[in-house]
Amino acid sequence: MGMKRATTLAAAAVAVVLAASACGPSDYSASDAAQPAGAAAPAANGPGNQPGGQLAASTTEQLGPVLTDSAGLTLYRFDKDTAKPPKSNCEGDCAKTWPVVAAGDVTAAAGMDPSLLGEVVRGDGTKQLTVAGWPVYRFNKDAKPGDLKGQGVGGVWFAFAPDGKKAAKGAPAEAAPAPAASAAPGEGAPAYPAEAAPGLSVAKDPKLGDHIVDGKGMTVYRFKKDSAWPMVSNCVGDCVAKWPVVPPVDKANAKGITEKNYLVLDRPDGKKQQTVDCWPVYTFSGDKKPGDTNGQGVGGTWYAVSPDGKLITVQ
Repeated sequence: MGMKRATTLAAAAVAVVLAASACGPSDYSASDAAQPAGAAAPAANGPGNQPGGQLAASTTEQLGPVLTDSAGLTLYRFDKDTAKPPKSNCEGDCAKTWPVVAAGDVTAAAGMDPSLLGEVVRGDGTKQLTVAGWPVYRFNKDAKPGDLKGQGVGGVWFAFAPDGKKAAKGAPAEAAPAPAASAAPGEGAPAYPAEAAPGLSVAKDPKLGDHIVDGKGMTVYRFKKDSAWPMVSNCVGDCVAKWPVVPPVDKANAKGITEKNYLVLDRPDGKKQQTVDCWPVYTFSGDKKPGDTNGQGVGGTWYAVSPDGKLITVQ
């Protein structure tokens, strides 16, 4: 009798959560898999002078967070330029090796201050994107997302960090005041570096493309055996030890992620779990550092999550 009553109460709780949401069968009639990350890869003949599009902060082993364009190509700055006032000193053959990133059609990376984006008029009258006043370039030998072949060339070319400084491990933590990060220890959470305040954001991986990461830069996953309608997690017991649930994240701290059906699930084990478009989300205990994607494709049921909540099934 007690078990029956508990089951009834649990069902009622689920019903309340669902009633408060807009989740419904019609929301999930389309394909639930994101497009392959390689679909928008740059042409093999190297980057041109296109605008940056949707910028991203990509985590790299070598440098930590690096600013990339919408195709995942690394963005660079030139020590012989100036930021105050903004001025490019790369012309002629230099600009062939280091194509400028045109101004216009650019959006700041998740977690990046949009006011850092600007433009400068070059000697030929064209407009070039700037970050924190520094003119922005690509390197013509970077052929694919994740390439860093321009880093340190001639001792004067360096990849951008998302704050406009030169990318270097540990540099963003020195740079910047981040109220959310400083508040975290007081809440009993680990002390995050300044660039990784608690929350959810979007990172770019050379194979997976844009995917959701948590406040520590760890890849976020979905479980194919879960359901969005009704909103249910089927990862319980030992499964949760291996695939920890993502705790609730205030919508204001979810950068670049769909707001559609961004809800919290009350689980049967008493935990509260964040959902993206009604799908419960998790991290993986086998990922040891930011940028790891060791959970991708595990058992044919666990996959990284695109910013719109879809599965990224590319291997």
